[in-house]
Amino acid sequence: MQLHAVDRKAAPMSDAERQVREDLAAAYRLVALYGMDDSIYTHISARVPGAHDQFLINPFGMLFRDITASSLVKIDLEGRILDDSPYDVNPAGFTIHSAVHAARHDAACVLHTHTVGGVAVSSLAGGLQPCNQWALQFYKRVVYHDFEGIALDAGERERLVADLGPTARALILRNHGLVTLGRTVAEAFILMLNLERACRVQVAIQSSGSPVYPVPHEVCEKNSAAVRERRHQPPARPAGPGRAEWRALLQRLEPVAATSFRD
Repeated sequence: MQLHAVDRKAAPMSDAERQVREDLAAAYRLVALYGMDDSIYTHISARVPGAHDQFLINPFGMLFRDITASSLVKIDLEGRILDDSPYDVNPAGFTIHSAVHAARHDAACVLHTHTVGGVAVSSLAGGLQPCNQWALQFYKRVVYHDFEGIALDAGERERLVADLGPTARALILRNHGLVTLGRTVAEAFILMLNLERACRVQVAIQSSGSPVYPVPHEVCEKNSAAVRERRHQPPARPAGPGRAEWRALLQRLEPVAATSFRD
């Protein structure tokens, strides 16, 4: 798939888009800070506010730690680069992220990783197990998509969307990695941070060779219900999902990257 630029006069950037760009650049840097990046590969995309067919994604070839708000590339669902960017976009990233954004209008942000813990659990027949507190957040709330090779086949988008369904916010790509969907950049990042921790703890437990202490089914259900209730809160509220944690996480980027990720 060839991604190409389109000759379109740039509209003035709205305050809402500027904020999303800053949040998205911060998320890239936080992914790098927490060791969840994979060289120049994998992606985080965010929908352009007010546009269902446009989203922002990382420039291909730039390390996550170096991404700024202004270096993000605006692209549409047809693969056309919409701004005057000197950068290219990875076609594999376009395949996965465009499929999710097109099908799930509630997904303002889509985050995909290839971490050791995530790929390890994605490669296990049993997938993610309810064996620790982080994993219980995803009890009966994570879905799976079988590996079809490097995501360059546009035909895979329909199958991926079918596996994702209309409500899931956590997707495990078999033998590949993890995906989270958020109504905000903050929500997608915090979901991924917790999903990654759940995978790492599971791998550590399984590596010990000791039996897993089981969590009773009723406790798993109770925890899942509590998480659903919290996630259903409007993300824009001051006490909405992840707002306080996101503000705290942004402080990890201060003061060194405070201005550079907004440039």
